[in-house]
Amino acid sequence: MSPTDNGQQNKPGGPRDIWLAGGCFWGVEAYFSRLEGVLRTSVGYANGKTAHPSYKEIASTGHAETVQVTYDPVKISLRELLQHFFKIIDPTSKNRQGNDVGTQYRTGIYSNDPADLETARAVLAEEQKKYDRPIVTEVLPLDNYYLAEEYHQAYLEKNPGGYCHVDLSSLPERKKPAKTRAYRKPPPEELKKTLSSRQFQVTQLNATEPPFDNEYWDHFERGIYVDVVTGEPLFLSTDKFDAGCGWPSFTRPIDRDAVVEREDRSHGMIRTEVRSRIGDSHLGHVFPAGPRDRGGLRYCINSAALRFIPLEKMEEEGYGDFIPLVK
Repeated sequence: MSPTDNGQQNKPGGPRDIWLAGGCFWGVEAYFSRLEGVLRTSVGYANGKTAHPSYKEIASTGHAETVQVTYDPVKISLRELLQHFFKIIDPTSKNRQGNDVGTQYRTGIYSNDPADLETARAVLAEEQKKYDRPIVTEVLPLDNYYLAEEYHQAYLEKNPGGYCHVDLSSLPERKKPAKTRAYRKPPPEELKKTLSSRQFQVTQLNATEPPFDNEYWDHFERGIYVDVVTGEPLFLSTDKFDAGCGWPSFTRPIDRDAVVEREDRSHGMIRTEVRSRIGDSHLGHVFPAGPRDRGGLRYCINSAALRFIPLEKMEEEGYGDFIPLVK
């Protein structure tokens, strides 16, 4: 299946996505995450030959270190984003940016939306007038995109003194983080009163609800899914997809740090369990079996671990900052 066949083209009126390869993705991600109008970013590997590559493999698989940028087109246009992109790369340098050399450090603009590729080619043609040498930045359909390992996500947030080939000093002050309210986990005796039997069994005792017999497995209304125990935001309806497994499936959490991954050796299997950060609720498991152009992951989550808040009630329930990601 090609990326343009699975319904993941940008939709009019909502947040949009563009994938940018500009050398080491640590600095590129840090730069774009600071731009007004950018809603979120993640880093991964794009347009290589293999599925689910690791960081150590990409020099031989043909993948490029790539940043997925989700943005609000009302606040910043694709043309403006690409103009920023060309400010932080040398588009005439082949397979090299800064001190990094290799095909994984080539520059590229990728999308599963033909209109965005047309815009990218137009911006590239404008940029070419500034150079005597030919621009080698590739503009291609997105293919074989997979999220990078967790330690690469928001790397410079976690390691402020880390290596960065991008000059971040030209950016304005960092955007203030969205307002959040205090989330807390109630004591067990309170949870027994407020949670249903199934919710308590799943979140507190690591149970699994039956497939195709749970609240959200076939639910696709616009809104946000939060931890049923604490109310902490976990997943968006825009990242939900039908995996055919009988449980709610998501390509990614709202915030990679909002979920905690642990090795699970129960039932004679080796799996990766997913738990909520604040409530320590058992949510489900994550598998390398999601749509490849959306990171390749499938967060398989128990409905009983979630509470859904529809779009029209998000503001009144304190989740207004996430509305642009849902519209």
